[in-house]
Amino acid sequence: MVTQLLNQIFGSKNDREIKALRPIVEQINSLESGLTPLSDHALADKTQEFKKRLGAGETLDDILPEAFAVCREMSCRKLNMRHFDVQLIGGVILHRGRIAEMKTGEGKTLVATLPVYLNALEGKGVNLVTVNDYLAKRDAQWMGVLYHALGLSVGIIQHDASFFFDPSYDASDKRLQSLRPCTRPEAYRADITYGTNNEYGFDYLRDNLVVTDLAQCVQRELNFAIVDEVDSILIDEARTPLIISGPTDETTDLYYRINAIIPQLKPEHDYTIEEKTKTASLTEDGNVRVEKLLGVDNLYDPAHMELVHHVVKALQAYALYKRDVDYVVKEGEVIIVDEFTGRLMPGRRWSDGLHQAVEAKEGVKIANENQTLASVTHDRHGGHGSGGVCQDLQSRRQRGPDQSQHDPAGLCGCRLPNRERKVRCHRRRDQGMPRARPARLGRHDFHRKIGTACRLFEPERRETQRPQRQAA
Repeated sequence: MVTQLLNQIFGSKNDREIKALRPIVEQINSLESGLTPLSDHALADKTQEFKKRLGAGETLDDILPEAFAVCREMSCRKLNMRHFDVQLIGGVILHRGRIAEMKTGEGKTLVATLPVYLNALEGKGVNLVTVNDYLAKRDAQWMGVLYHALGLSVGIIQHDASFFFDPSYDASDKRLQSLRPCTRPEAYRADITYGTNNEYGFDYLRDNLVVTDLAQCVQRELNFAIVDEVDSILIDEARTPLIISGPTDETTDLYYRINAIIPQLKPEHDYTIEEKTKTASLTEDGNVRVEKLLGVDNLYDPAHMELVHHVVKALQAYALYKRDVDYVVKEGEVIIVDEFTGRLMPGRRWSDGLHQAVEAKEGVKIANENQTLASVTHDRHGGHGSGGVCQDLQSRRQRGPDQSQHDPAGLCGCRLPNRERKVRCHRRRDQGMPRARPARLGRHDFHRKIGTACRLFEPERRETQRPQRQAA
């Protein structure tokens, strides 16, 4: 109660921080009149001018107002979209490596162009991280027009291809219009690179598996990144492991042998499952039953430990992994379904023998078991690792609070109650953005208000509709 009262009098911490950025916005707005008369060519030449000033010793913060003003002016001309003042504030927040919370429809994609353009001027590369291939391609095609007009190159990383934004390229597939195919290293060496968190992560792992010929590495030294839907990637999927595995020389006969006995085991009596952690374990009766079916004296004898592992994986495959939910069977192959996006992930396999157990369950050809060669989680790759999308956060604390290099910024549309989790998990300062215009009445709010009005007028309506008694 006291906190709410103080916030009404003095404003919240978030309000005060937003207010402190207003002078920067006013400075950007004051430059607009001087840029409007310039031709497109003269406006694009500002990019080279900024690069020369950075080479002469100026910092990104020194040229921020001018760079933002140039980016906004070019956006007006090429995209017919002009950044609102609150979007300029969002750009400054992202440049400083913070999380900008913006409501749906407030233009997060357009906001990102400001810090992306500014940080790309260093020539060290900027990565924009999205949650799926469609958004990476759509945003690159949409905003690539702006970056190209400003003299910057744009690369796109997809699951099975990579592209370079080229307005003059006429693709046979109109969905790939202006996207010229290129090699993966070329896409990464563009000034700006769009891609998904999974593709960045797997390319990072593959690069770290290179031992001798470093020319095989595709990624460049990492500099600055913006994570779209940061709450999804760095919280919801934070502990999701990205794994690169390789085949082993083990035979697949044991999977068929174990698969034959699993249907004879009874749930709860012979084994128990934990759906939350997707684990399974045998009961005492189950141990006896499996020993009898496999013809062994002691299932937990060191010589038979491999049997226990295979039985547990087979139980997981039967009891916890459902067809057309966790995976699909297509052309004799088990294909994993991404639990977050619902998209098929061909070529991806569960590790530790689970994928082989599912293949045995479905009666398809069993591929050799894989061994893990490299692994990293989104949490470590995107926020805490020393070699992922960002460098270690300690380097930022040594540089100061308003310098962004090596720190991924974030965009999200979630509400402020998640702030504690984001700050605690990733040490990110989180700022909610005001709206550019008052919010319209939402559909749910409308029906709620209509329902309230109906309840208020219900007694009066019943009174007017009550039949009148006739006088005796």
